[in-house]
Amino acid sequence: MTVANPRIVTVRQNILKANDHTAAENRAAFAAAGVRTINLASSPGAGKTALLERTLRDLAGQVSMAVAVGDLATENDAARLRQHGAQAEQIVTGTICHLDAAMVQAVLPRFDLAGLEVLFLENVGNLVCPSSYDLGEAARAVLISTTEGEDKPLKYPTMFNTADVVVITKMDLADAVGFDRDLCRENIDRARPGVPVIELSSRSGAGLDAWFAFVRGERA
Repeated sequence: MTVANPRIVTVRQNILKANDHTAAENRAAFAAAGVRTINLASSPGAGKTALLERTLRDLAGQVSMAVAVGDLATENDAARLRQHGAQAEQIVTGTICHLDAAMVQAVLPRFDLAGLEVLFLENVGNLVCPSSYDLGEAARAVLISTTEGEDKPLKYPTMFNTADVVVITKMDLADAVGFDRDLCRENIDRARPGVPVIELSSRSGAGLDAWFAFVRGERA
């Protein structure tokens, strides 16, 4: 039987305690500015950036939006999002596989929060580490694509159990990849009973009305 090193456990607890304190400061800043902040988490390639591109394009002129993008390296995703006329600031995390509250707090001065209605926090592609780190968001959206298989919620239950909404992306590919919709939804409900689920395709536009309602903070 392996026994956890008490020092490692203590250090981790202290890190998370400090993160929660900073997250509370972020949340207060967002609330004071009247900004709805949404943390997007998924495995790599699930379609976070594609969904944000479609959201920025379709809601342009209706909702004032901006994005903070987390990646281990490059500014590629932020550059993609800027092409849609929105402010997108890159957070390069280096060897760290998730955003944390301090990283978000450090980038906030680049935004005019008072002029925003929605701020997206695009987390690093990972379904493990981001689950433990509150960023100060109002809501957390966890994405799973039809191409990943139906068992992701069971493999990464902690991540899905923190979701305020689960988004199934790439529904336009569901038939081609043999996606079992009912099984996926059953697994999501096992990991997070009762969580709202949105099925959509960023390419075809199917299901986006429900996502846009969530973005606005409305009931889908």
